[in-house]
Amino acid sequence: MAEATQSTPATTPSRGRPKTRVGIVTSNKMQKTVVVTVSRRSAHPKYGKILNAREKYKAHVEDHDYPAKITINEGDRVRIAETRPTSKDKRWRVVEVLEKSKNV
Repeated sequence: MAEATQSTPATTPSRGRPKTRVGIVTSNKMQKTVVVTVSRRSAHPKYGKILNAREKYKAHVEDHDYPAKITINEGDRVRIAETRPTSKDKRWRVVEVLEKSKNV
């Protein structure tokens, strides 16, 4: 009895959507890199007090006018997205500038 084997098409797993965050640029002193501070508010699980939490992310800026100065300045609101590791600390990239800083 020869059993017919069904060949399943090679399915590649989809990557899904990358995580995105919105934050304020706190430093642009590195080449092709900005530091983005993302703030969030959450309630304490037991006591309910509202807590402010901050996290800093290093994000890659692909500037085609390199080595010119990065066009993203401190105080700008930007959207960053998760990506493959670019360096030791960089795992995020700048997707868009949402709002330019008013103190420039």
